[in-house]
Amino acid sequence: MSSAATIPVSVLDLASIVQGGSPGDAFERTVAHAQEADRLGFQRFWLAEHHNLDGIASAATAVLIGHVAAQTQRIQVGSGGVMLPNHAPLVIAEQFGTLETLYPGRIDLGLGRAPGTDGATARALRGANALQEPDFAEQVAELRGYLAPARDEQKVRAIPGQGLDVPIWLLGSSGYSAQLAGQLGLPFAFASHFAPRYLMEALSLYREVFQPSAVLDKPHAMVAMNVITADTDAEAERLATSVRQRFLRMIRNQRGRLDPPVDSMDGLWSRQEQAMVENTLSASAFGAPATVRETIDHFLDTTAADELMITNDVHDPEARLHSLRLLGDVMATESRRKQRLIM
Repeated sequence: MSSAATIPVSVLDLASIVQGGSPGDAFERTVAHAQEADRLGFQRFWLAEHHNLDGIASAATAVLIGHVAAQTQRIQVGSGGVMLPNHAPLVIAEQFGTLETLYPGRIDLGLGRAPGTDGATARALRGANALQEPDFAEQVAELRGYLAPARDEQKVRAIPGQGLDVPIWLLGSSGYSAQLAGQLGLPFAFASHFAPRYLMEALSLYREVFQPSAVLDKPHAMVAMNVITADTDAEAERLATSVRQRFLRMIRNQRGRLDPPVDSMDGLWSRQEQAMVENTLSASAFGAPATVRETIDHFLDTTAADELMITNDVHDPEARLHSLRLLGDVMATESRRKQRLIM
């Protein structure tokens, strides 16, 4: 039986800009979040590449990863993910080779194939290559070649980067990356915090096609959840209205900064919109510690995942840190309970 106490638990941070805040404020919140996750013993702290979104400040993902790694001690810091089609693989190899050289053994490289933005911005990012959709599998192979030990005939090398073998994860919200990760024998992370509908299908496909590799001898899957913990179920549900408002905005194509919580969503959405938001957020645990523990353990039992990554998007910075501390207490308490059962 899997639980948050028996598998690694990590944090995904979007460097959210709150209403009334600025990107600078978002970076301060992210660093404080990472430092608390580091102190509490979480495994990884990942940042996601998004562009042209007024509410998310993590566009220069590698730069922000370096900023966070410099102000933490132990936790692995990485991308969840870098949207590889937006970049030349050599550039990503050099960036993450530099990060790995500065922070040895602490850098993860999660790769996605979506643009992380709208079509016009994707074209602006890709420049002359905008009309040609890159082959993701070929890009992954090229990137891995730059991070592998140098070959005698190799004309182009990533310096730094060559031979560092920065750990690569493939990320996805459908079956494509699941299948590729399985075929390559790489770890796979599924974005169930916003695409839960395809979760079980993607995990099944990944495990079915998995081929052992020099990286893994068996499948290794991470799943993501929205988790907000508070002293009571009611308070956690109130804090979670910020996330619900964000996804409501997305449905309406009205992207914006993270809204403060409200006492009730009644009157803010229609029944159809409520159903759409709740379906999108079905992989979520909002509640007091006991509620969150039960919800997470059920989710992990259902998915048989090897790792869990949580998002903790709370508007108020102190409430956000309190949420993370309560989840850390859940993990520690459950771990102690299981140790007593074994003894």
